[in-house]
Amino acid sequence: MSGDGLPKAEQLHCLVTGASGYIGGRLVPELLQAGHRVRCLARSPEKLRDHPWSEAVETVRGDVTDAESAAAALRGIDVAYYLVHALASGADFEDTDRRSARIFAAQAHAAGVRRIVYLGGLTPHGVPEQSLSPHLRSRAEVGRIFLECPVPATVLRAAVVIGFGSASFEMLRYLTERLPVMVTPSWVHTRTQPIAVRDVLRYLVGSATMPDGVDRAFDIGGPDVLTYRGMMRRYAVVAGLPHRLIVPVPVLPTRLSSYWVGLVTPVPASLARPLTESLRHEVVCREHDIARYVPDPPGLPLPFDEALDLALRRVREAQVATRWSSAAVPGAPSDPLPTDPDWAGGSLYQDERQLPVSASPQALWKVIEGIGGDNGWYSFPLAWAVRGWLDRFVGGVGLRRGRRDAESLRVGDSLDFWRVEEIEPGRLLRLRAEMRLPGLAWLDMYVETDAEGHTRYRQRALFHPRGLLGHAYWWSVSPFHAVVFGGMARNITQTAAKGMSARKKTSRTSRPRRPRSRSKSTDGAARAERVRGRD
Repeated sequence: MSGDGLPKAEQLHCLVTGASGYIGGRLVPELLQAGHRVRCLARSPEKLRDHPWSEAVETVRGDVTDAESAAAALRGIDVAYYLVHALASGADFEDTDRRSARIFAAQAHAAGVRRIVYLGGLTPHGVPEQSLSPHLRSRAEVGRIFLECPVPATVLRAAVVIGFGSASFEMLRYLTERLPVMVTPSWVHTRTQPIAVRDVLRYLVGSATMPDGVDRAFDIGGPDVLTYRGMMRRYAVVAGLPHRLIVPVPVLPTRLSSYWVGLVTPVPASLARPLTESLRHEVVCREHDIARYVPDPPGLPLPFDEALDLALRRVREAQVATRWSSAAVPGAPSDPLPTDPDWAGGSLYQDERQLPVSASPQALWKVIEGIGGDNGWYSFPLAWAVRGWLDRFVGGVGLRRGRRDAESLRVGDSLDFWRVEEIEPGRLLRLRAEMRLPGLAWLDMYVETDAEGHTRYRQRALFHPRGLLGHAYWWSVSPFHAVVFGGMARNITQTAAKGMSARKKTSRTSRPRRPRSRSKSTDGAARAERVRGRD
């Protein structure tokens, strides 16, 4: 034990259920970084193979509803994280949650697990459990099952989790970005206490080393208490959106409001309904006892605005184009993961094209690196010129900047109305748009080789809209993409092929010829011709 009564850091063997989910997929690398061994229980282990940490963990196939596979997964485990719930499984999800929790608790006790850690929902004070929404009621019941079992449990109760990809946050995000004027249900006045995902993960990791005598629930939340209306308005400010006009409607049934959320956002109505039902009640932390066991460093928990800023950083720094393959902040818990649902992370429109190339990868890369400036953009010059004129008309940079060097590029170079954001020589050129747009845009150009060794060109134009105007902009210009982007892809590949063909022809004509016997008179004529050439 340390001087403050807490156990010293030790390597624990942790089981993470729900590792393919939003929290679980972000918890695993945090546990590894803390020095623990990790085993993941997954119904479909193949879903985890694209995670950068997949080879650092043990993955077993199983399901918490199956006692035999749960028992096998819990064997030799010190701390078991229960991060699954059956919210999207249908109307009987409460029964499924109850049965799964009981099976898990019984098998954890049989396996000699030292602690169960469960992330549940923050419940309102003074409201009978039977009056809660099914979603909150089920979360509360699962937490109670773990607290009543013989294994010491830490039950963390959180409200809205602010992080790129969480269902609650994405609902907030889409509603705010897509609707400059909102007619909203009365639950927008309900107070809640949001928490940053990195604080949730910090508390989860710290819970692993709690003293054996700790067996209780903890409320966890950030320092700000806000209404949903206040969160939407703060989101608009942090995201750089115009002021949102929010008009609450006194009478709007929960079922109808869930359909409204499902219509406006990509979050499915089956998921939106239990979430909106949970917003009927005020959910504010009544204590912060967790800090006795997982102390808060200075500046933490994060304020709401800072949590939003971190959640949106990936988009602002243009890393959304690479999805989960690289992060603005390595290991940032708000980064998108391969297993995040399709609706997570905000809207991202893209135009992608691939073409085979009758040229070497080197020849194709030479064309890509030489794009812009005097070489142009390889498609419909008038369209590019008009776009440049329009950009200058509204105060943008237009096409006047050209390029620093006619043949080579480096990160940070201006390139007409683009900026070079990433270069992987011979493979990738990524440009970020600096023209005036209602959103953020990138253009990726890849050199690839297929399984048979043939060269391929891949091109992606990506656009992240800002507000309703951004969505309208994309759909207004999308009819021209076939001409602009399609022509660009074709002409780049054709230029590379022509360059390759020209080099082959030059190589053949410049190949040394085998000497032939010539007459003296022919040799004399040749010498005379060479003399005239020098003159």
